[in-house]
Amino acid sequence: MPSTISRGDQSVLAEQPMDSVDPSVVSGTINGRLDRLPMTRHMWTLVMLIAAGGLFEQYDIYFTGYIAPGLFQSKLLTSTTASFFDLNGLAAFLASLFVGLFIGTICFSYIADRFGRRAVFLGSMIWYSVTTFILAFQGSVHGLEVWRLIGGIGIGVEMITIDTYISELAPRGARGQAFALFYGLAQISAPLVAFLAWMLVPARPFGFDGWRWVILFGSFGAALVLYLRRGLPESPRWLAQHGRLAEADRVLSAIEAKVQAEYGKPLPEPEKVVGTVHPQGRIAEMFGPVYRMRTIMLMIVNFCQTIGYYGFVSWIPTLLIAKGILVTRSLEYTFLIVLTYPVAPLIVMLVIDRFERKWQLVCSVISVAIIGTIFAMLDAPGWLIVVGCLQTLVVNWMSTIVHAYQSELFPTWMRARAVGFVFSWSRLSSIFAGFFIAYFLRAFGQAGVFAFIGGAMAIIATTVAWLGPRVTGRALEEIAH
Repeated sequence: MPSTISRGDQSVLAEQPMDSVDPSVVSGTINGRLDRLPMTRHMWTLVMLIAAGGLFEQYDIYFTGYIAPGLFQSKLLTSTTASFFDLNGLAAFLASLFVGLFIGTICFSYIADRFGRRAVFLGSMIWYSVTTFILAFQGSVHGLEVWRLIGGIGIGVEMITIDTYISELAPRGARGQAFALFYGLAQISAPLVAFLAWMLVPARPFGFDGWRWVILFGSFGAALVLYLRRGLPESPRWLAQHGRLAEADRVLSAIEAKVQAEYGKPLPEPEKVVGTVHPQGRIAEMFGPVYRMRTIMLMIVNFCQTIGYYGFVSWIPTLLIAKGILVTRSLEYTFLIVLTYPVAPLIVMLVIDRFERKWQLVCSVISVAIIGTIFAMLDAPGWLIVVGCLQTLVVNWMSTIVHAYQSELFPTWMRARAVGFVFSWSRLSSIFAGFFIAYFLRAFGQAGVFAFIGGAMAIIATTVAWLGPRVTGRALEEIAH
């Protein structure tokens, strides 16, 4: 099939049939064409459509902590654990989600490399909607935990696919901003679920427990997003890697036409970029000489960053209750704190592509440790809200950088499975983090909880400073090779 390109280094494709050109040349040209695109309205719209799905994925993760007071009142769960692995406590409910996320990321993330970003993206959303709907009607602790685990598998696949999808669609000069916008929109779920929990958890609308309504809302919203996302294209990078060069060219040409119409002038010349056709990736490649150290680094980062993120996010209401604040007040304060969630990544957009992401990650985890320690020392409601908002800002800074950074460090042919593997270590730590935090809260109070979090952040800072490669402003193929 003839290409529609006609500029610069692409002329070789325009002048002869696609199947007569060296596939690696075509792949490299596809990559160069993507990286030169300006971020017009169409490009931002693609990111926002993906973010719409991510909103409900994040919603599902956040509601675990916010419906906890309702689960306590329903006598389905307890706030602390009688023994370390007590399955009747909040820690076990949290762990069941993260067991599912772990299975999804480590066992099934490869399917996005095999079947494409778009197909897996939509399929995992269907999985999420159905399992979340079923979860809302469970009447036993074991039913809650089993369906939380099953739903977590779909969410795990979805989140890896989203990170891979965005990194491949966004041009190199705006990859960080695309991730920040995605997480900014997805984080709208935090104040949304906090507000719904504040309004519904203490009540029983139509005789149905309020916490069940909170869960159902996420299920219905995901179904709506599924309808809205039908127009998303497949990743041209993925198509090119799998030898589907004509299709990659056709998809990218359609994107270019819309971008150029909005840009109002000829698109910039594409730079020469490395291209390969490598349909299959093996997990062993992650531990070869090129990727070994970055793989080990990201395993450590992901294992520890979850302690800082979910150690605060999922336990905010419970930590406030531990300070003697009533359930209703705890949910009210939590809602005020998490209003910062959608704002935080949008603030990060101002700096994420201006400074090296490696050092931004180091600075963010140090900030999490320092501000968390201050939060543990406070009792005044006003200061708790102010410092809680600051902690929300820095944990979201950290999380946004981690997701962008790890998606940039591996080549397209194994990006999903590699990111799934290293990200699964965050799910592994999440399984146990709730039990550890419950233990430290019971044995040492909030000071013990934040000392535990601070130690994990120190490990990340040291590891990234030592082993982390530079990524900001570099082409994905340059970083990979």
